[in-house]
Amino acid sequence: MKAAVFQGNKHIEFTDWKVPAVGPNEVKLRVKGCGICGTDQHIYHGFPGSAEVTPPIVLGHELAGEVVAVGDEVTNLQVGDRVSVDPNIYCGNCYFCRNGKVHLCDNLQAVGVTRDGGMGEYCVAPAANCYLLPDELSWIEGAMIEPLGCVLHGFKKLDIRPTHQVLIIGGGFIGQLFLQLVKAAGVKGIIVSEPEAFKHDRLVELGADEAVSPAAEGVMDALRHQFDIVIECVGRADSMELAVKASRKGGQVLMFGVASPDTFIQVSPFEIFTKELRIMGSFINPYTHEEAIALIEKGIVQVEPLISHRFSLTDIPTIMEQYPTLRVSKGVIVHDS
Repeated sequence: MKAAVFQGNKHIEFTDWKVPAVGPNEVKLRVKGCGICGTDQHIYHGFPGSAEVTPPIVLGHELAGEVVAVGDEVTNLQVGDRVSVDPNIYCGNCYFCRNGKVHLCDNLQAVGVTRDGGMGEYCVAPAANCYLLPDELSWIEGAMIEPLGCVLHGFKKLDIRPTHQVLIIGGGFIGQLFLQLVKAAGVKGIIVSEPEAFKHDRLVELGADEAVSPAAEGVMDALRHQFDIVIECVGRADSMELAVKASRKGGQVLMFGVASPDTFIQVSPFEIFTKELRIMGSFINPYTHEEAIALIEKGIVQVEPLISHRFSLTDIPTIMEQYPTLRVSKGVIVHDS
């Protein structure tokens, strides 16, 4: 098959690549859609993903495809099925797996991270990680189930009430998914902090009461101590520090944005103490795929209108190199096959 193979050291080569053999409990997919995640860019630039990456490897952990072969022991899927893939594979034996926190697995493996993923014509995945797609969902929607599942995992950590004022920091793809979930929860008000003004109208259309630029005069002061819930979707030091400052007493702070490992923030422990803040992280998407599919199927969350760029598989070596300059809100690879 043809694949965009990550060779390490910020180099991806579009080349011939061997499709792995299909194990007894696995299926082979013809990939139909694959998202480009911020984590893919982290890996490309030498940072870890959800697990350690060993090149050469085919990236792409947000994917959907058509089943073209099944292993001898697979009974829940058949050739022709349309599926979305949950990439995360847990060992089932470590301390965290045995205590109900499988996503923190000490031996975590993942399609598109530790084994070949969706940036190729074909992909082999465990049958247990494949979820049937309703006929009305597109391939792009199928590929976007994984990021929505991650957002859903973080969202479920929050105690959201109708009286709450919510600040979402970052109005990109992830912030837009959170915005739709928070809007559906029926809160009192939602503000989105987003520096790129061209996104503001879309954010209001999706449910924000107001979208503001953090660089505008007086905005940072106006956001201080105002919000019951702050959801940080950027992963920058300044935005994470803002998340703490913007929380009111008794507030909840969800640190969802993926920061570089060498990023540190300055936070006042006294402020956390006196506000009695609850600060949380959120890591990947343990068993949220079915619910994410239902949210899109029922029209509660839109994903396809949020896609800003569509690429072909052959574009990937150049696209991954230029990605930071392309102003991509969300990019997907649409396979021709």
